[in-house]
Amino acid sequence: MSEISREEAIEILRAGGSLAGRDLREIDLSYETLSGADLHGAVLADAHLQNANLIGANLAGADLQRAFLFGANLEGANLAGANCADANLQDTNLAGANLEGANLEHAALFGSLLDGANLSGANLERARLKRASLRRANLQGARLRRAHLERADLTGANLQGADLEGASLDYAILPPGEPA
Repeated sequence: MSEISREEAIEILRAGGSLAGRDLREIDLSYETLSGADLHGAVLADAHLQNANLIGANLAGADLQRAFLFGANLEGANLAGANCADANLQDTNLAGANLEGANLEHAALFGSLLDGANLSGANLERARLKRASLRRANLQGARLRRAHLERADLTGANLQGADLEGASLDYAILPPGEPA
C-alpha cells in the first residue's frame, strides 16, 4: 500500500516536486498527466498507471513489477535499470525511451511502440512483443530468450550481441542479415 494517497502524489508532482525513492506500491495514477515526473527509484509495484501521460518522466531504477501501464505514454522516459518484470505495457508508447539494463522479463508489450528506444542490455526473456514496433531500437546485448516477437517490426534495429535463443519470430520484420 502506498505511503501517500493518490491526491497527495498528484499534488506533489503537479507542484514540480519529486517522488523519487518513495513507496507508492498499489497507487492508482491512471489517466493522470505526469509529464517529466521524477519517480526515479520509486516503488510502483502493482501500481495502476493506465493511460497515464508520463512523457519524459524519470523512472530510472524504479520498481514497476506487475504494474498496469496499459496505453500509457512513456515517450522519451528514462527507465534505465527499472524492474518491469511481469508489467502490463500493452499498447504503450515507449518511443525514444531509455530502457538500458531494464528488467522486462515476461512483460506484456503487445502492440507497443518502441521505435528508437534504447534496450541495450535489457532482460526481455519471455517478453510478449507481438505486433510491437521496434524500428531503429537499440537491442545490443539484450536478452530475448523465448521472447514472443511474432509480427514485430524490427526494421533498422540493432541486434548486435542480442540473445534470441528460442525466440518466436514468425512473420517478424527483421533487419537485413538477421536469421529468420
